[in-house]
Amino acid sequence: MKLVVITGCLGLIGHHITRKCLKNGWKVLGIDKVTYAANKWALDEFKADSNFTFIKEDICNLKVLPDCDYVINTAAESHVGNSIIDSQDFIDSNISGVKNILDLIRQKPTNVCSRPVLMHFSTDEVYGDISKGSHTEESLLKPSNPYSASKAAADMLILAWARTYNLEYIILRPTNNYGVGQYSEKLIPLSVKLLQQNKKIRLHDEGKPKRTWLHSDDTAEAVLTIINSNIKNQIFNICGNYEEENREIVKKIIHCYFNDLEKYENHIDLSHKRPGQDIRYSVNDNKLKDLGWQPVKVFDKEISKIVLKCKENFRW
Repeated sequence: MKLVVITGCLGLIGHHITRKCLKNGWKVLGIDKVTYAANKWALDEFKADSNFTFIKEDICNLKVLPDCDYVINTAAESHVGNSIIDSQDFIDSNISGVKNILDLIRQKPTNVCSRPVLMHFSTDEVYGDISKGSHTEESLLKPSNPYSASKAAADMLILAWARTYNLEYIILRPTNNYGVGQYSEKLIPLSVKLLQQNKKIRLHDEGKPKRTWLHSDDTAEAVLTIINSNIKNQIFNICGNYEEENREIVKKIIHCYFNDLEKYENHIDLSHKRPGQDIRYSVNDNKLKDLGWQPVKVFDKEISKIVLKCKENFRW
């Protein structure tokens, strides 16, 4: 049985990982500061499992970590648009918070058991955009906005602490995650929310930027695959199985929402530009697939479920 600490356990990725770890029979200490984006409803589900313990706390303010096998850090500020408006929360959570976790691991005495492995969630955005081909784990980091810059900075801290203090780590760089439980600032739930209000969906740069979509359940399965492999001190890209322009994604959302009874053009606004917009992200994840992992969720099947869930559960 594994002992894992999961920070950001109520976020999109965090709650999927928490659910899978508990289903595996592992003991989980969930930590979350319960921000506006937290899935508070997930707490009732998790607390029903005797292997789950919850602490409400900001990772910047953590004073101690229990003995465990892994600290899985999904806690982060993650919305690019918010980082462009004000980057301070991103500096605090994504950089200072990671440094605090690193120091708490570094300071743990080793006379009782080994220090935990830090499994840290970064992002494919640290590589910057790429017009053709895909980035590998060895590609240079060229972040384009305050959010991705803060994540790249955290990656550098982890690599430096690993070398200086001999800490064990795994850095994960997933593509664009989606799934039930995503806050309504992200494209899919935001689009549904705007449609509910009869407002147009604002697509940056004419909706032409491309993203590769990765279901958070597949992301969580990648975490278990890596932990079960016992590999340490590695970086892994995690790539979804569906690459598409944002405008095509929104077309699918609109069609699901109206059951193909409405014209797409009536519900979009293509007049907006985003500073530092990345045109296309793409990563090569052969390294992870060599461990036996594959994304299995099919976007065209999942999108209708997510749109329906968002329609039924309005979220401020």
